[in-house]
Amino acid sequence: MNETKRKFPQITLATVYEVDRILWQEKPWRTVMDELVKFIRPYFIFDNLVLYLVDSITMNLEVEFARATGRGKSAEADVAWGEILANRLVETRQMVLQEPQPSLETDRLRQPYTLGLPLLSGSWTLGAIIFIRFGGPPYDEDQIAFAQYLSRQISLVIARENLKKENERLEFQYRVFQVQEDFIATLSHELRSPLGFIKGYTTTLLREDTNWNENVQREFLTIIDQETDRLQDLIANMLDSAKLQSGQVFMNFQTVRLDALMNDVLVRARAHYPKMVINTKIPSPIKTIRADPRRIAQIFENLIGNAAKYAPDSPLDINVSEVDKGVKIEFRDRGPGIPAKYHAKIFDRFFRIPDYKPATHGSGLGLFICKQIVQAHSGQIGITSGMGNGTTFHVFLPEAP
Repeated sequence: MNETKRKFPQITLATVYEVDRILWQEKPWRTVMDELVKFIRPYFIFDNLVLYLVDSITMNLEVEFARATGRGKSAEADVAWGEILANRLVETRQMVLQEPQPSLETDRLRQPYTLGLPLLSGSWTLGAIIFIRFGGPPYDEDQIAFAQYLSRQISLVIARENLKKENERLEFQYRVFQVQEDFIATLSHELRSPLGFIKGYTTTLLREDTNWNENVQREFLTIIDQETDRLQDLIANMLDSAKLQSGQVFMNFQTVRLDALMNDVLVRARAHYPKMVINTKIPSPIKTIRADPRRIAQIFENLIGNAAKYAPDSPLDINVSEVDKGVKIEFRDRGPGIPAKYHAKIFDRFFRIPDYKPATHGSGLGLFICKQIVQAHSGQIGITSGMGNGTTFHVFLPEAP
C-alpha cells in the first residue's frame, strides 16, 4: 500500500479545481473527456476507461467514450469487457470494485483491477464509468474517493448537457408550434377575405328580387374572378412553402439562358400589370447557368409582383449582369422603401411589415418562397432599402449549383 502511494502524485485542492475547469468548459464532450483523461491519469493510473450512458429513448446502455491509455493500448479500448458490469452498476446504483484472484498468471492483461461507478443525478441513473488497471496495483482509499468525486462531477456535466438538449428540443417544438399557429391564423385570415368576396357577390347576383344590368353583372363577375385567382395563388403558395421548407420539392436542373427566360416572364408581367413601367438591362448574349427554369421564373414573377403590390406607382428596373461564377439579377423600385429593422425578417415565412403603407393583401409567403428556391440553387438573395429610397432585391445564381 505504501508502494502504491509513493508512485502517484498527491491529489490536492489544485487538482480538484483543475478537474472542475476541464469538465465545465464550453467544448465538445469528447474533447473535454480527452483532456480530462490526460490530466487525471498521473494521479489515478488506469489502462482502460469506458463511459456508458443510458439512451433516453431505448433505455439501452450506449458507449459514449472509451480510451486505452496504457498496457494493452495496441488493441485500443475493448469496451465489451465492461458491458455486463455497466448494466450491474445501472441496476444497483452502487460502486463495484473487482480484483483478480491470486494466481501464478504472469500476463498482466489477464489480471484486471476494475473500478466501476454509477453516474447519478438525483433519482435518475445516467450511466456508468469504469476504470481498469491491468496487473495492479490495487486502488487505495484516496484513489477510490477521487474516482467517486470524478463520477459525481461527470454526472453533473452530463445532466447539464441533457438539460441543454431538452431545452433545445422544447424550444424547437415551441417554434414549430408557433409556425403552426401562425400558419393556421394566416390561412384563416387570408382565406376568409377572398371567400367573403366570392360568397357576397355570388349571393348578390343570385337574388331573385333584383335585376342587375349587364355592366353590373360583369363588374361583379370580374371581382369574383379576381378573388378566385387570389385564392388559388394563396393555396399554391401555402403548398409551395410547406414543400420547400421540408425539402420535398424536386429541382429540375437544366441549361438555362436568363435573357430568354426573363423575356418570357416580362411578357406575362406586362399583361398582368399593364400600367406598370418595367425597364430592363440584360446583356445579350449572356452565359448560361444550370437551374430549374420554372422555379427561377417563379422567383422573378414573385419579385415583380412584390414591386407591383408595394410600389404601385413606381417604375421597376431589372438589371441582369454576369459576375464571377454566376449571374446577378437586381430588381429596383422607387417605392416607399422598407425600414432597416425589418430587413432581417423580410424573407421569413408569413412575415408582413406591420402598418405598411400602402395597405395591401398578402400571405407573407412570396419572399420566403423566393429565398427557398434561391438556396436550393446554392445562390443568395438579399435586400437593400431605406425609407423613401425604394427597395432593391439582389439575386445571385451560380453557374452550377
